[in-house]
Amino acid sequence: MSNGIPPESVAHEIREPVYDWTDFGFDTRQVHAGEFDEPEYGSRIAPIYLSAAFRFDSFEESTRRFSGADDGQIYSRNLNPTNGVAERRIAALEGGTGAVVVSSGQAAISAAILSITGQGERFVSTASIYSGTRILFARSFARFGVGVDYVADPTDDAEWEAAIGPDTKAIFTETIPNPKNDVVDIAAVARIAARHGLPLIVDNTIGTPYLVRPLEQGAHIVVHSGTKFLSGHGAAISGIIVDGGTFDWAGSPRSYAGITEPPAPGAPSPLEAYGDRAYEQFVRGGIVNDLGPALSPLHGFLLQQGIETLSLRMERHVENSRAIAEFLSRHPAVEYVDYAGLPGHPQHEIAQRTLGGRSGSVFAVTVRGGRAGAEIFIDSLRVFSRMTNIGDVRSMVLHPATTTHLSFTPELRAQLGIDDGLVRLSVGIETAADLIADLDSALAVVAAHLALPTDADIQENR
Repeated sequence: MSNGIPPESVAHEIREPVYDWTDFGFDTRQVHAGEFDEPEYGSRIAPIYLSAAFRFDSFEESTRRFSGADDGQIYSRNLNPTNGVAERRIAALEGGTGAVVVSSGQAAISAAILSITGQGERFVSTASIYSGTRILFARSFARFGVGVDYVADPTDDAEWEAAIGPDTKAIFTETIPNPKNDVVDIAAVARIAARHGLPLIVDNTIGTPYLVRPLEQGAHIVVHSGTKFLSGHGAAISGIIVDGGTFDWAGSPRSYAGITEPPAPGAPSPLEAYGDRAYEQFVRGGIVNDLGPALSPLHGFLLQQGIETLSLRMERHVENSRAIAEFLSRHPAVEYVDYAGLPGHPQHEIAQRTLGGRSGSVFAVTVRGGRAGAEIFIDSLRVFSRMTNIGDVRSMVLHPATTTHLSFTPELRAQLGIDDGLVRLSVGIETAADLIADLDSALAVVAAHLALPTDADIQENR
């Protein structure tokens, strides 16, 4: 029986916890990267710092921080300790030198592009991108005097050459475009960007660093809507800009004066001061600080919590999506399935080569019967939620032509392949058989309402 006196400890070394996760595997980094020692209480989870501003230890420290000599805390608008964990974590997973979190994916795209373009300048984008991004470019960017030129076929070098001019400052694309799943060969676009001395900005929201890492394929900057797969639970909005640290800002034939020139007489340029983190620091201290798309520390906390299970969720997302795409491709009430993982899709070879056939879990299905068929199909679903957003653990469905692409002209929708019968699916992590049964039941209602031919009828007429 114990007498209440603890036994003497054996002499040994107590090793410090790991905080540099550089050489560890993806699954380990998604759980631990970005953490810091919290000696006051030994908190194992990064605390939520709900503080708008932070105290300076001295007059001198405040001056050093405002001058950039000390990169410590000033104000949560551009730097918060909780958000810093999420920034370091996603930078580690993408392979970047640093990252900046902001209030939404739209804010991330805006900050990434507007930090290096200005009035009278332009950038080039692939045409098949998220509808909200195209609206952002056509509406708000146009008001700022920043123009965009689109390339319809990313594999056509002639289109790129025609679109890129002396006033072009960047190239923008998505790894897995929404909703058509027409995956992009990032390495091929990166070669075009390199040929013209342009930074390549890639939206990797649907791909996530678990499926594809654009920086490894030649991209220079990666953006995310952290609201989607990174957070994973539809509970918080966030955006991320990741600096790859590889673009030669000084050597480019185009001017990026904000990065290469001193901000004030006698001060070093961001490039001189921060080296391969110059773009990150310029974005943080420039447009993010000035326009103020600050991320709530609570949402930053939810973002880092979501990232911890990214690989596990993505495996189920992709597994479910493949099973559903294969089922839908055989269904008589379905005209076409836009899933690059399926043979016959125009980008199937690219998906096989760059993604191992795992082209995410956001794709489109065109239901027979046009808009009427799509409407009946969506209203007949019971497990899939009728809602906007993607990348949630829950499966969701939406009709782009009458929602996300409603403001587009019929001609533009036709160019982008947004037909009246096209429905966007964001496949969650529920039991695949339950999702397939829900889809099958809804398609049966479509067939009954519109007197569509049965599978037997179709086979007989072939």
